[in-house]
Amino acid sequence: MRHRNTVEFLVRGDYALFSDPITRVGGEKFTYLVPTYQALKGILESVYWKPTLIWHIDEVRVMNKIQTQSKGIRTIMYEKVKKKNAEKTTDLSYYTYLKDVRYQVRAHFEWNMNRPNLENDRNEHKHHNIAKRMIERGGRRDIFLGTRECQGYVEPCVFGEGKGSYDDYGIISFGLMVHGFNYPDETGKNELSIRLWKNATMENGMITFPTPYMTSPEIIHRGVIKPMKPKEFKKGVNFIGLDEPELAIILEESGEIS
Repeated sequence: MRHRNTVEFLVRGDYALFSDPITRVGGEKFTYLVPTYQALKGILESVYWKPTLIWHIDEVRVMNKIQTQSKGIRTIMYEKVKKKNAEKTTDLSYYTYLKDVRYQVRAHFEWNMNRPNLENDRNEHKHHNIAKRMIERGGRRDIFLGTRECQGYVEPCVFGEGKGSYDDYGIISFGLMVHGFNYPDETGKNELSIRLWKNATMENGMITFPTPYMTSPEIIHRGVIKPMKPKEFKKGVNFIGLDEPELAIILEESGEIS
């Protein structure tokens, strides 16, 4: 489904690690076979984000064949262990990554109604156009595919164009899957909680995400992880909206301001 402020982009990388939390108990990491809603939202927030808006991921299209690769990783042991009269400071863990990934993503934004103090910054035309220009420039910040060591790259695309590896594959079910986190600045509650997706499915390479709202029948809202308060943004103190020099240059180059 397209919205008036829809953005579409391609994200790719050599490796990705969308960790399944069930596999992390023993220090190992095993990736989900497809990206999570929260991971894609984080990628888009790295491309462009303001506290005035909330990004919603609508769909993702898996373009490349799903492949995994395991690597031995030397991790730091924070609780040192005595071994043969010497301290053992590192340990060997196995991380399983996705290899050679490429996804088409469609998303849109809505205003964060829990921030009435930023009401004057709700300029849909400006935010939408700046987001599209940030996609053209590869994002404002570094792009990571699930974790820091997996560098990603974004570029504009037309969602649905091109040949995908699963275009005629049918339905694949991934079962119970993490959907994302409920942050206090988006929910209005002073707590951090987690959402689960009852049965994540992909049909002919396309994954349509359920909305993160409490009324969504496909979402399970679990208990509170910890108390958390939203970060405060004040105009002229730690928030300058669309008055950033970098954004002013982009708008001037595009001819939107003179």
